[in-house]
Amino acid sequence: MAQLTTRLTYFSVTTPSGTPVNAFIVRDMPHLPDVVLWSVPAFVLLTVVEMVSYRLHPDEDAAGYEAKDAATSVGMGLGSLVFDALWKIPIVAIYATIYELTPLRVPVLWWTLILMLLAQDFFYYWSHRGHHVIRVLWACHVVHHSSKKFNLTTALRQPWTTWTVWPFYVPMVALGVHPAAIAFTSGANLLYQFWVHTERIDKLPRPFEFVLNTPSHHRVHHASQGGYLDRNFGGILIIWDRMFGSFVAETERPVYGLTKNIETFNPLRVATHEYAAIARDIRAADSWRERAGRVFRGPGWQPAERVAAEEARKAAQEARKAAEEARKAGPAGERAPASVEEPAT
Repeated sequence: MAQLTTRLTYFSVTTPSGTPVNAFIVRDMPHLPDVVLWSVPAFVLLTVVEMVSYRLHPDEDAAGYEAKDAATSVGMGLGSLVFDALWKIPIVAIYATIYELTPLRVPVLWWTLILMLLAQDFFYYWSHRGHHVIRVLWACHVVHHSSKKFNLTTALRQPWTTWTVWPFYVPMVALGVHPAAIAFTSGANLLYQFWVHTERIDKLPRPFEFVLNTPSHHRVHHASQGGYLDRNFGGILIIWDRMFGSFVAETERPVYGLTKNIETFNPLRVATHEYAAIARDIRAADSWRERAGRVFRGPGWQPAERVAAEEARKAAQEARKAAEEARKAGPAGERAPASVEEPAT
């Protein structure tokens, strides 16, 4: 946690009592490892193993690997390390201020860390869900869903604008959880989620599938089919989805990617394409209400008047198409009346 300590000591936020926040936090700093950093060799090894497995035992039904796609995912992951370091400077300062102001303290012990991880996973669920249903948050998270492949490199396809995540963990800091403990549990959650980004593992025994987020559950989360959209938000535990009505089991092979894929491997475009789309929609909006909706409603939201106008346009288009087909058919398309034989006299 030396890196976190450095960021905290960089700030000197003075509280009403005159105590510099950074000094307080450093004095109270628990010694917790950076689990993600220590796991990088395992990430590399497991990714290579998965790639080799596709070479030796190809699966025509699986999305598998594509060189450009995998390179983009790795590039997004490397870029996220740089940008996360920048965003965490003000975020840690905010957390440090809140931690200094609250009178509550949760000691960092082995059993409290388990409770902290459980709490972090709960708030992660709501953060993850929020990043799917609020468009300005989706603009950050869409990066992770932009690949039409699903493999271990997909786990590395991380956004560069993670400043949208920190508010969801403010309650933990306010309850006296040390910011370093939040960093540790967040890293543990991220570490767990690495292995669920694979098609090489089928469904696990039912007790595991019922409680934990598994590759099967996470394949559903990354699918673009209507019945699978915005489901299975859990990080470590899938019980949150079962409790809050967002769980769906894997019943058909997922189709990965977005409902409207961006068709690019350019990391900069992958990182910013939804922000650009929001800006275009804001410029084209007819009112401030619509502008607010384009930012804070769901990714596919349209104002009612635009929906009605679009439906009317489609109805008129269908009517013109039907009229054109009827015109082309003409009299020749009409069936001749059946001949009636006169009765013999």
